[in-house]
Amino acid sequence: MARTRNSSNTARPSQNSNVPCPEPDPSPPSSSSTSASTSSSTSTSPPCLPYAVLGTGNESRHLGHFEHTPNAQGLAPEIIVRASAYPTDSTLCANGLRSLSSIAAHAFVIGLVLSASLISTLYFAYLRAEPHPIWRAPEFIATLCIFHFLEFYTTARWNTASAKVSSFLLFGNGAAYNVAHGTAMCEILITAFLFPKWQSAFANAGTLAAGITMVVVGQAVRSVAMAQAGTNFNHIPAQEKKEGHELVTHGVYGWLRHPSYFGFFWWAVGTQVVVGNKLCALGYAYVLWEFFDKRIKSEEKSLVEFFGSAYEEYRAQTPTGIPFIR
Repeated sequence: MARTRNSSNTARPSQNSNVPCPEPDPSPPSSSSTSASTSSSTSTSPPCLPYAVLGTGNESRHLGHFEHTPNAQGLAPEIIVRASAYPTDSTLCANGLRSLSSIAAHAFVIGLVLSASLISTLYFAYLRAEPHPIWRAPEFIATLCIFHFLEFYTTARWNTASAKVSSFLLFGNGAAYNVAHGTAMCEILITAFLFPKWQSAFANAGTLAAGITMVVVGQAVRSVAMAQAGTNFNHIPAQEKKEGHELVTHGVYGWLRHPSYFGFFWWAVGTQVVVGNKLCALGYAYVLWEFFDKRIKSEEKSLVEFFGSAYEEYRAQTPTGIPFIR
């Protein structure tokens, strides 16, 4: 148990708060300690929360958020401090929007699935005597794992106040997102087992390299854009200008307008090129183009209201990088 000593009798908490709290003593205090303690044996013990051992003293008193009690002998060479009213952010607790246990569980599961997917991809693509086209399924899952982890990580690292469990974007992207990835997996499985020649058609080292490049560049641009925007980035477009909201035009934003959209568009299409999904590659491109065309037009109406001519000038000089969306 960490202890701190202070010859001036000023109580200072120990830096080590990882010491387990002692269980409350159900027995009544001894006669030698009764006069030293202002709490009776029938008082309710505070919740077991982190505590520290402080300087010297033999009196019981409340000081701020901490409850000071003497030791059992009443001599009180030290004071145990319980955080009886310790301030707690409820959003960090279980089932909270920023639940630490839920964040840890999400990250753990993503790591497990990513590891299993990478191993399966290597096995079916390279380690077998004869490669099997099913390697595309775990490869696609591994790519999704990396994407969802980085969505949370970049938010937590550069926009900490906005980081929450939903920042993983695992379950809050809407039905269209889930249908798209489900359809892609179906195309992978059906062509791998029933139409392997169709899956391998127009799929070669060149298309594989092109797909990987699209995925890597798209993911990198999106993550860098989120990092450089910092607190100005939000997964949900702002409907009103908040205090401190700034127009970001440096870094990757100096080259692309809405670089996170650029990144996601090319990343998503690239995932289908890598796995050889012809139908889904075309479907992804069309659906995402429609989505971003509408979203950018809607979002930029708000941005013009927020920043006026500064945004209009920026928009005129900076492309989106998405075909036919100016």
